[in-house]
Amino acid sequence: MKILESGKLESEQGKERRKLSWKDIPGPLQGDGQDVVSILQLVQNLMHGDDDQQGQRMQYVGEQGHMALLGHSLAAYISVLERERLRKLTTRILSDTTLWLCRLFRYENGSAYYHEDDREGLVKVCRLVINTHYEDYATEGFTMLSSKHPVIYQSAACRPGLGQHLCSQLALPLSCLCIVPCNTMFGSLHQMDVALLDKLIRDDRESGKVPLLLIANAGTPGAGHTDKLSRLKELCVQYNMWLHVEGVNLATLALGQVSSAVTAATKCDSMTLTPGPWLGLPAVPAVTLYRHEDPALSLAAGLTSSQPVEKLRALPLWLSLQYLGHDGILQRIKHASQLSQQLLEHLKTLASIKTSVEDELNSPVVVFRFSQDSAQGYFAGERDVLDVLNRWLGEQLAQQVPLSGVDVVELEDEGTCVRFSPLMTAAALGTQENDVAALVEKLGEMIPVLSCTLRYRQDFKDEVLQQASLSYIEDLSWPGLGGVRATDLDEDKRQHSVEKINNDLLKKLMELDTDLYFSGGPEFCEEKNCIFIGMATEDLDVAELVETIVSIGREIEESGKLFENMTEVVRRGIQEAELQLQKANEEKLMEEGVLRQIPLVGPVLNWFSPVQASVKGRTFNLAEGIDVLKGIKCHKVAHSTTCCFGQKLFRRHGAGSDSVSDTSSVSQLEESFRETAHVQANNADEAEVPEERHVHIVEETALSDQRVPEGQETESVDTLR
Repeated sequence: MKILESGKLESEQGKERRKLSWKDIPGPLQGDGQDVVSILQLVQNLMHGDDDQQGQRMQYVGEQGHMALLGHSLAAYISVLERERLRKLTTRILSDTTLWLCRLFRYENGSAYYHEDDREGLVKVCRLVINTHYEDYATEGFTMLSSKHPVIYQSAACRPGLGQHLCSQLALPLSCLCIVPCNTMFGSLHQMDVALLDKLIRDDRESGKVPLLLIANAGTPGAGHTDKLSRLKELCVQYNMWLHVEGVNLATLALGQVSSAVTAATKCDSMTLTPGPWLGLPAVPAVTLYRHEDPALSLAAGLTSSQPVEKLRALPLWLSLQYLGHDGILQRIKHASQLSQQLLEHLKTLASIKTSVEDELNSPVVVFRFSQDSAQGYFAGERDVLDVLNRWLGEQLAQQVPLSGVDVVELEDEGTCVRFSPLMTAAALGTQENDVAALVEKLGEMIPVLSCTLRYRQDFKDEVLQQASLSYIEDLSWPGLGGVRATDLDEDKRQHSVEKINNDLLKKLMELDTDLYFSGGPEFCEEKNCIFIGMATEDLDVAELVETIVSIGREIEESGKLFENMTEVVRRGIQEAELQLQKANEEKLMEEGVLRQIPLVGPVLNWFSPVQASVKGRTFNLAEGIDVLKGIKCHKVAHSTTCCFGQKLFRRHGAGSDSVSDTSSVSQLEESFRETAHVQANNADEAEVPEERHVHIVEETALSDQRVPEGQETESVDTLR
């Protein structure tokens, strides 16, 4: 950035040229090269884009983050040093970082492997264990595994795809992977079933297989629960297996007070740490701490390297740990744990919120879910509906309180839940106590909405089923009251008119002054031509809502039929008028005679002997159409009168004090209603003018004594007709 500031700035013409010519398409490499300023300018443009979007800003990086980023630059400079000096420097960096991490997380006499992919350390550990159990594996390869299949055990609560990744990297068949179910009777539903694991290991040993490695959790990815590590370690010692532990709860090993369940992780054979998210350090590697006495096998497995450049991976972490210091590291981990405890204490005071926390005193992960007692008698499929509502709750909380870092997680037993894991998000987002308080406040506002929606959902369905003109749409993925579809009772025109009626009905409902949300449905909804109603409030009048939908739909259908009838009447009137004109012409011919129709003879004959004939008139009564329109208009006026009094539509009278306590709102509504009534009255007066006075277009024009040329006479008669 200093180079960009001190170097020549991009000219205005250059900016315009870049906007016009630069695209996200790779171009040819320039032969003469570019200067540093131009290259950095290109990188900046690629990072931020051409448009200045304020809503998409980069994550804030503190001073400790700048130290981590500096480490990557220094690694490139250090790699060009003299080989002996490079070896001494990398050895010092690697040994210091390993010593600090082992002391911080209470892992004595351990070695460290630094890797970019947090799964790569486990892959190297598995390769180490295979070399340990199969002595000739380095020379014989997979033939050693064909006689005695290795078995890798992992909990069903582990992160998805971990076991499959191990098998693909180690060239092992998926039959070597054994998924151990979690508890179903005793203990946490997210903990590995130890008794069942013992039985599986004994069965595999009896069948000639080799139990190789066990992957346990100190904080499951979903709920943050910890397996019974002490009991699992005993099983591994009994059957000569390797115990590997991973999870977010390993960060609490750095604190002064740690639960005994997590402390047992210090006795495992290896563990994977992710200090980057815990401490808010960008682009720092993950670390796998392990214990093994044979350095040759560790080198064969790839856990150690003789290349000095490989050891420079620890440089960003080495710089960041020195900058933070021991107290700074503990303060960040402790702050995240305190945020979890703060949220957990507030959740206990909220009704209808169920938490899934293993250790309420030390758990850094809080998982909660909106739930209602089944004793209240809710409808079938409530589990699916609750999952949808909790997903909506998590999305709303993440949107309205983004600094909280909450997200939505799917658990096998509980269903859809909201997860708060500050150890993974607080350091990067800068989450503070006031953010947790704002999260609790928003949650308290949304609980009544969720309860009312769940309570009124069945009532809404019952009301819709009672209406012949509506059909209820059952969609368990919609977070709201449900969906409806207006149906056309005319079977012949149903397919053509249902789509138009529902589209017009949706537009009319969206124009209403109400707190309800109307939509055409989810993005991937199978049902088409539907109207979905969103979340409900306490004072919602479900019956009035359904009645309004029916009445508006009926008005739309009647207006469509009226238009069709008017079209038919006009068509028939035109045909009748044509017949009458033809008949009038024939009568005129019979009355005046043939001689008067001849061009030259007719005018002369009319001059000497004018025809004393009267033109027959035609009348058209506008009152017949106005009466119909007036009836529809009066119906709309009555409907608008019932809807305008009050603050919002679809609210029960006396359900809340908002509609009567706010005087200004009521006065504004009354003034709006008066203006609407005045405009409608003027329109009604204008419509009554033709009703009192029928328009009779009478074409009775007696011919005067004056002589009128034949061409002018015909033109005037046609005009009158």
